[in-house]
Amino acid sequence: MSTTYYTTIPSPIGELLLTSDGRSLTGLEMSPFTPPIRGQRDKSPFEDIIGQLDEYFTGARKSFDVPLRASGTPFQLRVWAGLREIPYGRTISYGELARRIGNPRAMRAVGRANGSNPIAVIVPCHRVIGANGTLTGYGGGLDRKAKLLALEGISV
Repeated sequence: MSTTYYTTIPSPIGELLLTSDGRSLTGLEMSPFTPPIRGQRDKSPFEDIIGQLDEYFTGARKSFDVPLRASGTPFQLRVWAGLREIPYGRTISYGELARRIGNPRAMRAVGRANGSNPIAVIVPCHRVIGANGTLTGYGGGLDRKAKLLALEGISV
C-alpha cells in the first residue's frame, strides 16, 4: 500500500489541500476539506506544484507541467482529459465538452464528471460554463469559479 502525502497552502481562492502518492499529484481540493485520515503531512512532494500554482495565481503561468494521477471511471477520465484541452482564458459549454469527447448527448453525465474532478484548478473544470454563457455549478462555489475565470481574463 502506497503512502498518501498531503499539505495545505494558502491561495487567492482560499486554502487548498494537495495530495500525492509521492510521484504524482492525486488531488487538489478547496476548503472546506478533510485531510486524508491515513495520510502523512509532508510539503516536500509538492514543491514544484506549489511554485506553479503561485505562478498561475499571479498570472505568470498559463499551463501546468506536473504528473497527475486521478482515480475515476473510464468516462470520468475522458472528461477530465477533455478539460485539460481547454486553453487558458477560454470557456466551453458542457455540450461542447460532451461533443469533444465523442459523446454529444452526454451533457449531464459530463456535468457530473466535471463536478467530481479531484484535481481542481490544474484540471480546469472552472472553464466549463452553461450553454447560454452563464456560470453554472462549481464544487468550489460560483464565487471561486468567477475569480478563477477573471484571473484568466474572462468576465462572465
